[in-house]
Amino acid sequence: MDKLYRILDANINRASEGLRVLEDLARFYFDDLHFSKRLKELRHNIRKNLMDMMPMLLEGRNSATDVGVRVSMELQIDKKASVTELSAANFKRIQEALRTIEENLKVMGKYELSKLYEGYRFIAYGIEKEYFKVMSKREKLKKLDTGLYCITSEEHSKGRSNIEVVERMIKAGVKVLQYREKDKKLSEKYYECLKIREMTEKAGVTFIVNDNVDIAMLVKADGVHIGQDDIPVEKVRKLVGEEMIIGLSTHSPEQAEEAVRRGADYIGVGPLYKTYTKKDVCEPVGLGYLDYVVKNIKIPFVAIGGIKEHNMGEVLSHGAGCIAMVTEIVGADDIEEKIARIKSKFREG
Repeated sequence: MDKLYRILDANINRASEGLRVLEDLARFYFDDLHFSKRLKELRHNIRKNLMDMMPMLLEGRNSATDVGVRVSMELQIDKKASVTELSAANFKRIQEALRTIEENLKVMGKYELSKLYEGYRFIAYGIEKEYFKVMSKREKLKKLDTGLYCITSEEHSKGRSNIEVVERMIKAGVKVLQYREKDKKLSEKYYECLKIREMTEKAGVTFIVNDNVDIAMLVKADGVHIGQDDIPVEKVRKLVGEEMIIGLSTHSPEQAEEAVRRGADYIGVGPLYKTYTKKDVCEPVGLGYLDYVVKNIKIPFVAIGGIKEHNMGEVLSHGAGCIAMVTEIVGADDIEEKIARIKSKFREG
């Protein structure tokens, strides 16, 4: 029986340690209250329900002669290359430990208690699925913290197709791009987005579709961007679910605050300068609105509207981290060279 207590002790510690790693990621890396709380509660319950056995568990512990320590040191198979790998490994560690606890409790004649730990294991499965959906979106949104946000416009692309322009954008290392075509047929937009989704997914580029929620869903885009006169954010959320990014164009402090309340994942801030790319665009909102967003809005934002290479320094100096450009990129003779120059200005700014 002492050996079984030793197994229980090791796996309670294993499950608790795995949960602590995930809890700390949720709390300090992702700033996520929901997952931090759920993981903490599960960790507490796993320990609490075996507290009556603590004297026997401690008695059975023998860390000094544990052969597993040497095996772990020699194999070195626990290297992690990313937060995603770290999270995945710790979820598996938790679930395997809970299964071991569950099975050993059965042998010890504690069947009802074993079923409780079976329940904890299935709770861990559920949290894992939800966790990766949410954290995947968070990682995509992090690309909006800084850098260039490119938007297509075939009308201004000097005879080049959207596919050719996107190919050059990706080759130049762009991390976020939006498909925006107002006047094309839906079928044409769908097939272009289908191809662009394939290209961006392969390159690890976050792909946003403007306005067309249906197309974004059909091609499995990373997100959709809507305007003030489109379907409300909360209704779009019901259609696309929690995984898809929703961006909303805003032109005033009131609209920015409302976007946050309604659940937008990021906002467009502008137009900062006069722009002729869109036919129905409002008058420039100026840099004062950008100043307000920098100080008061906590979700990611993209500065947009009339931003060119020659004035982007001014936008950066007001606190913008992510800048959207349309004609400055798609209308460049050499798209890769233009993007390289703009990237260098981000580094300088």
